[in-house]
Amino acid sequence: MKKILMIDDEKEFCMVIKQNLEMKGDYSVEIATDGKSGISAALHHKPDLILLDIIMPGMGGFDVLRELKNIKETTMIPVVMLTAVGSEEAKEKALGLYDEDYIVKPVLLNDLDAKIRSVLSRKI
Repeated sequence: MKKILMIDDEKEFCMVIKQNLEMKGDYSVEIATDGKSGISAALHHKPDLILLDIIMPGMGGFDVLRELKNIKETTMIPVVMLTAVGSEEAKEKALGLYDEDYIVKPVLLNDLDAKIRSVLSRKI
């Protein structure tokens, strides 16, 4: 079973994604609702993949991504941005910070599952 960490301040959205991914039987999903607790959860749970929102109070997604890629224990965890921010500028910034993929909300659950499977299949 693959471990996914979802860092997003929208609790209801997180619960919907968690329930749907876990229902497939292939994933265990942890949720962090802000950037700082997301980084702590990544260090504690050592997920196989992180789903990360950009717009969050306090520490935003770009800062979280930068921090995750600078910590030895989390640098190799693939991060998929899952956000309502669909601008090319945001996509390029995320790519420059070494995100693995970028998904714009709203997302179809089957498309999200396919992206997750694709990223996990690339992981060394």
